[in-house]
Amino acid sequence: MPRFGAHMSISGGIALAFDRLAEVEGEALQIFTANQRQWHPKTPTPEEIKAFKARRQQAPDIPVASHDSYLINLASPKPEAADKSIDAFAGELRRCAALGIEYLVVHPGSHLGEGIEAGLKIFTANLDRAISEANTEEQVMILLETTAGQGTNLGASFEELAAIIAGSAYPEKLGVCYDTCHTFAAGYDIRTPKAYAETMTRFDRLLGLERLKFFHLNDASKGLGSRIDRHTHIGEGEITLEGFRHLINDPRFADHPMVLETPKSDDLHEDRENLALLRSLLE
Repeated sequence: MPRFGAHMSISGGIALAFDRLAEVEGEALQIFTANQRQWHPKTPTPEEIKAFKARRQQAPDIPVASHDSYLINLASPKPEAADKSIDAFAGELRRCAALGIEYLVVHPGSHLGEGIEAGLKIFTANLDRAISEANTEEQVMILLETTAGQGTNLGASFEELAAIIAGSAYPEKLGVCYDTCHTFAAGYDIRTPKAYAETMTRFDRLLGLERLKFFHLNDASKGLGSRIDRHTHIGEGEITLEGFRHLINDPRFADHPMVLETPKSDDLHEDRENLALLRSLLE
């Protein structure tokens, strides 16, 4: 059975994310390791790191991913912005290493008018620089997130992600995070058995299913191929429950982490409802 969970707030202390996950009976966790709206965020203190690791020992089977800051654009053609992004991403890697977090999810960035091919080359070169600058001994796998392709965003096609991995000096450190809303908006259908099989066959041919380590389960407010990134609750969007049924019952992903990034209130009732609905689809 997949490990269902959610992205959780670290408000009040990074270790509290585990308590929030327990409230919704989650089995997989995604967090930000610091304030994602700041270039130079306050990093976890030694005491916070110790508390996080101690709390994780109480739930050792829960896979954990961090999502990088939305400010970061490793594909930026502007040298100053690229340098800030490289420094910030190296910091993300160091925080994950210090906390013992195994996955770091990153959007492939935006080419800002330079074109897809140029943007992919810039992103790959800057990603490699950030990995080199972080210089962490601990193994943190970077997961390239599939995107909707909105605006000048890169990563909407499996071919683009494959080009990044092929061009990187660190292919062994790179995997993929599959976002259901984003891939649907980018034109990859999963709503029928035939469409689902075709999408996964294409992914396997271009990237290899062994690189697919993590899922974001989000329904899509807009239609197939819309290129518009709008998350909504499971079963309330265009993907339909059948699309999610095909994915979560695929035996190839029986042990994979699958986390929600859907809107929620402080009491987390939406997460509980979405997770219950997903579990009801298991066959």
